[in-house]
Amino acid sequence: MDLFNQRKQTNFLPYDGEVLYYPNILSLEDARAFYQNLLSGIAWQQDVVKIFGKQFITARKVAWYGDDACAYTYSHQTKIALPWTPELLSLKNKVEEITNEHYNACLLNLYHSGDEGMGWHSDNEKSIVPQSAIASLSFGAARKFVFKHKESKESVSLLLEDASLLVMKGRTQEQWLHALPKTKKVKDLRINLTFRKMIL
Repeated sequence: MDLFNQRKQTNFLPYDGEVLYYPNILSLEDARAFYQNLLSGIAWQQDVVKIFGKQFITARKVAWYGDDACAYTYSHQTKIALPWTPELLSLKNKVEEITNEHYNACLLNLYHSGDEGMGWHSDNEKSIVPQSAIASLSFGAARKFVFKHKESKESVSLLLEDASLLVMKGRTQEQWLHALPKTKKVKDLRINLTFRKMIL
């Protein structure tokens, strides 16, 4: 019996979407083991993004894994998925059990400190199944995560802690932007896995 699915989760968004937060989905020991494995066992690369026609190499590192070498295009760059590692498959199965959803790919981000973040955006690329759930699993340093409604500009923030899971569902990507603000207060690494359902 899945205790997580027995809990009644609170929607963090006031309207136009659904965001659920599950703290501590892994034991401290398991979270540390996965963190070390992800740090050393993932094929991390610096990301290349295009802003106003100019290319920039980010300090943040990324990796893209998934089923059947599925592709993901964002910021005018296309990534071909690497095959799942045993550890990533284990985490995917855990996340699918908690969320009652299916995912076929995962975008991983490595933030070396609070000096690295992510600006306002929505995960609404055409290669993602519309209104499908996106599950964000965090390891390492706790970081503030912020949502902003595209029309009303109302904002909602929460702290993403080590071994926590954030699930974005329904109209969230259509109606809300989200960001990981930079901060001088955080000096430690954070690894984030966003499990997605891509159109194959």
